[in-house]
Amino acid sequence: MKTILVLMDTLNRRYLKTYDEKAKGITPNMDLFARDCAVYENHFIGSAPCMPARRDIFTGRMQFLERGWGGVEPFDITLPSLLREKGIFTHITTDHTHYFEIGGENYCYLFNTWDYHRGQEFDTWISRVNQPPVDSESYGKKSSQYVLNKTAFVSEEEYPSPKTFRSACEWVEKNRGSDDFFLMVESFDPHEPFDCPEEYHRLYDDNYKGREFCWPSYAEVTEPADAVEHLEKCYLGTLSMADYWFGKLLETLKENEMYEDTLIIFTTDHGHMLGEHGFTGKNIMHAYNEMAHIPLMIHFPGGEYSGKRIKQLTQNIDLMPTILQHHKCDIPERVKGKSLKDILEGKEKDREQIIYGWFGRAVNVYDGKYTYFRAPESRDNSPLYQYCGIPSTCWRYFDERYAEKIEMGRYLPYTRYPVYRIPALFPEDYSGNIDFVMDSRLFDLEKDYAQLHNLEDREKEAVMCRKLVAGMREAQAPEEQYIRLGLEKYLEEYKEGC
Repeated sequence: MKTILVLMDTLNRRYLKTYDEKAKGITPNMDLFARDCAVYENHFIGSAPCMPARRDIFTGRMQFLERGWGGVEPFDITLPSLLREKGIFTHITTDHTHYFEIGGENYCYLFNTWDYHRGQEFDTWISRVNQPPVDSESYGKKSSQYVLNKTAFVSEEEYPSPKTFRSACEWVEKNRGSDDFFLMVESFDPHEPFDCPEEYHRLYDDNYKGREFCWPSYAEVTEPADAVEHLEKCYLGTLSMADYWFGKLLETLKENEMYEDTLIIFTTDHGHMLGEHGFTGKNIMHAYNEMAHIPLMIHFPGGEYSGKRIKQLTQNIDLMPTILQHHKCDIPERVKGKSLKDILEGKEKDREQIIYGWFGRAVNVYDGKYTYFRAPESRDNSPLYQYCGIPSTCWRYFDERYAEKIEMGRYLPYTRYPVYRIPALFPEDYSGNIDFVMDSRLFDLEKDYAQLHNLEDREKEAVMCRKLVAGMREAQAPEEQYIRLGLEKYLEEYKEGC
């Protein structure tokens, strides 16, 4: 049994012709691959952004209700570890720099072997005592480190994501004829900065002459319309570059007779706002469909289910049990995901709802028709705790400022492992200011997929609150989350009905 998981960071579903024939993206290799796949129509994130999404994938559980950005925990039962115990060889090739920063601990070390390609985003790679200047006139984010890293991108082949796919191709060639492996190919592109060679800009007739703008801030849009249009084309160019190199991987698999009989899963961690709803970036705003509704295509061995479109609700927590099942591994009881093959074949009961979100922000529920964003009850956003065995988060540790209020105990119901319970004391603990998520919102996606018209319907809102509580109970959410979100009444109803 062979499995390849291709994870492209920040892959926006709305630009893929597989999902919308009028989509702007020029992605011939993804389009061709989709014809050989079962295509999942209602696939959503669980936890976001980058590292929370990966912990979901690795553990089959949603972490955003109990933990923000962080590494693999000592008590986690992970996909690579279970495969290795079964004698399945595991390898990851990636250019995702967050794996090698504080708060991204232990993911790659779970594999038998790993390969890392330097230079993305703020990767502390090219070293100079005297940092080069940045363009002070450019829009969005700026980084002297990235200016340095770019000096190493002397050709398209030397960009980090092309190097990642080249590495995957070499691995396939060297392991031709092998069986019983799990290969994870993780491309940071098309994540920002949206940086690609000029030929990809030409695909989209990008004639912009204004200030540089390829690295958006996570903020409300303040840039002129032509700059935002250029930003979108920068994204699209980077997407097309990633597609080209994904095609090289598919070509290599076919040349080495490792395509037809391999389970190949293609998906992303989340999307990205490019001017929609008045925002660029992610994290700070509500979890609109642009970020939460994501692509998933699966090539089953032998072309089984090619061309099938799956309508059931699915999430990235379903990847782990799908892969374990394919390799005939037992699925741990604590796993909350379901086999995507069983869902397709009708062997799993359809979900009545799914929940998703960012730690410490609105919690969101979707039932196949309505989406509901439940806002925090108060601006102090309390009570709110992180539960972890490793007290680190994005680029930092929980330092002395937290020391007096940190507790330790067996707080998590699915493990006997004692963990830290760390209060969220500062906005940076939950992705920053919560001003943009302080209003609950309700949308009818059958009539308003773009989520432009908030419904004022208290009866329907109450129904969605009950579904949200049911989803949170299934995910084993900490009790204080119901208080933070003002859901105590609905929680009591749920308990009385059990």
